[in-house]
Amino acid sequence: MSFRPSRRQTLKQAFAAVAMAAMPSLASAATRGESGLDAARAVLKRRFGPRADKFDLALASTASEKPWYAVRATGGELSISGDTPVALVRGAYAYLKEAGAAQVSWEGDRVALPAHLPDADTGRVESPFAHRAYLNTCTYGYTTPWWGWDRWSREIDWMAVHGVDMPLAMEGQEYVWRALWREFGLSEAELADYFSGAAFTPWHRMGNIEGYAAPLPTAWIDKKKDLQVRILRRMRDLGMTPILPAFGGYVPKAFAAKHPEARIYRMRPWEGFHETYWLDPADPLFARIAGRFLALYTKTYGAGTYYLADSFNEMLPPINADGADARDAAYGDGAANTAATKTKVEVDPALKAERLAAYGKAIYDSIRQSRPDAVWVMQGWLFGADSHFWDPAAVSAYLSRVPDDRLMILDIGNDRYPAVWKNAKAFGGKPWIYGYVHNYGGSNPVYGDLDYYRTDIAALVANPDTGKLSGFGMFPEGLHNNSIVYEATYDLAWNGGGASAAAWLSSRSKARYGKTSPELDAAMALLVQGAYSTRYWSSRWWKSKAGAYLFFKRPTATIGEFPGHPGDRGKLDAAVRALAALAPAYANEPLFVLDLVDAARQLASLEIDVQLQAAVAAYRQGDAAAGDAARRKVEDLARAIDALLGVQPETLATWIDDARAYGDTPADKAAYVSNAKAQVTIWGGEGNLNDYASKAWQGLYADFYLPRWGRFLDALKTAGSGQFDEAAVVKDGIAWEKAWVAADVAYRRTPPADPVAGVGGLIARIDRA
Repeated sequence: MSFRPSRRQTLKQAFAAVAMAAMPSLASAATRGESGLDAARAVLKRRFGPRADKFDLALASTASEKPWYAVRATGGELSISGDTPVALVRGAYAYLKEAGAAQVSWEGDRVALPAHLPDADTGRVESPFAHRAYLNTCTYGYTTPWWGWDRWSREIDWMAVHGVDMPLAMEGQEYVWRALWREFGLSEAELADYFSGAAFTPWHRMGNIEGYAAPLPTAWIDKKKDLQVRILRRMRDLGMTPILPAFGGYVPKAFAAKHPEARIYRMRPWEGFHETYWLDPADPLFARIAGRFLALYTKTYGAGTYYLADSFNEMLPPINADGADARDAAYGDGAANTAATKTKVEVDPALKAERLAAYGKAIYDSIRQSRPDAVWVMQGWLFGADSHFWDPAAVSAYLSRVPDDRLMILDIGNDRYPAVWKNAKAFGGKPWIYGYVHNYGGSNPVYGDLDYYRTDIAALVANPDTGKLSGFGMFPEGLHNNSIVYEATYDLAWNGGGASAAAWLSSRSKARYGKTSPELDAAMALLVQGAYSTRYWSSRWWKSKAGAYLFFKRPTATIGEFPGHPGDRGKLDAAVRALAALAPAYANEPLFVLDLVDAARQLASLEIDVQLQAAVAAYRQGDAAAGDAARRKVEDLARAIDALLGVQPETLATWIDDARAYGDTPADKAAYVSNAKAQVTIWGGEGNLNDYASKAWQGLYADFYLPRWGRFLDALKTAGSGQFDEAAVVKDGIAWEKAWVAADVAYRRTPPADPVAGVGGLIARIDRA
């Protein structure tokens, strides 16, 4: 981004004042002053080396209407001022990026501070957003289950350099839930049956599942408690305002059985799992449980301001129920309460509005009783995902009885459901944060839409109808992929894209690879046109089958009907070839090599899908020779990709190794490994979640996707043009998948000897296909 602050003053004049008045102070006195300076300086030293200790940092004495930083470099001396510790870190990073001296990413850092820092004077660079939010409740399942302090410390540094000040902080809550349910009379055996496995805790917390892949080892609960203490200390030292968990209403089945007098609803079985149980907020037990949870949480981790309670994440609110049939009631009836079928049951509008308003008020009141100054935070995902239920009247009713300054909505899905905030009329005066999910399940096709983010965020800032818009955020379900998307969006959240798209891309290459050239800029522009002009990877869901590519989806003979992937494959092909031609000049830059491999495996994975379709079509026509030829191309490409992906930091082996290392006993290690393998393959339940978290990783191409398709293609070849019993073959395949998860197989990450040459070989294979 350009250092010059944007001269465009399209934001309505009252925006910042209204947003700041609506929300609590950005930073308390305890997190300002020397502790904040020390925390900011520590980040800079960890990320950029000991020379960063000489940067002169100045923290403003009071919070501002708009977050800001200013950077000045003269005679090799660098001074940064800002209104928060995060702003100081962000300012230093922005300067170093512009100088081509550093980039911080999930794939690794490049830091090469010049002997003499170049002169610069940015003036005051402001963000139009009071908060920059980050993370998704699901990230804590798809990415962080096996993280320890070292990895979390690095991620918090990543947040700071990207200017994030409002992260979701969901680790460690099982420690409090365990203590809470013990107080309410649950036995250790009942708790063991209740908590879900480590890789599936987010959906347990949101009430979608209970007891899946149980038990959750006690050691995991204790480790995460100690970890959360350190996470919150670091975040608070940096002046961040983390979003903490609260009680959303879901109770253990054993608790429901012990309280037959309570108004507890049997909720619908989510995605093929068994039902869960939700306590009506009007029941006196709700306030007792909610208050006690927050009391225990505060005792364990300290007080917060923002508390997340999502009661209806892909679960519809009970509306028609009364006290007599509460246990079996749901929206309409138990069978109808399913987001999968989207069955619409007629409900009296007045009853629906009244019940939703009462729910919203009671949930807020349950938080306020323990934390009078708290802000209830909820994700707005449900308003888009279940829009058949959450029409504008329903949204308005649900929010209507909560004070305007005591509820914040995270409108996370604007790259998939862009009309939510408009339909909800900017949430009726409630503060809200605008953002994108971008990533689903940690699945990692190469995509994003850089031009869309640029124009969309600019239009948002200029829109006079955004009400109390209070921030911007990225809410990925999984991390470690497409880092260019997150670099771009958080840059836009600070200076609105002062540089042109082309200038930003060139500057990024210089920071990430150490240099650039007109040829590299042109190749990167082609990559943006070919891959990074896709807002949503729509083909990850096709005919209720998850998976980033056909190759990652559970096999079916209907793939000839697949309409194709988004993106411009021709431009992607040209970009890969152009980058490969430039690779000799960048072969010693690890981040260039990683990006080249990513682009090449995307192109080759798309070609695998083409050849899969050809193989299936040939076998169904009884042409075994043509089917075999296409199949050999699939096998050749898949094995070549698998070998090449050993250059990436994350592989099936590292995922499993991290899971195993988190265990302290053989039983715990085995449980974590089973969790890890299941999540990236079968997921769980009897619904459509298999392959939802599919990964383009070394190990999965060769050892899971390829043999799974091989078994299916064998069956197709045997059937020829005759009758093909796909249901029986799929059933057999599911048994194979479960056996794969259960198998005790050691995997090893094997980096390629020459990844650049490997990309050349992959291109040659595509040419021969």
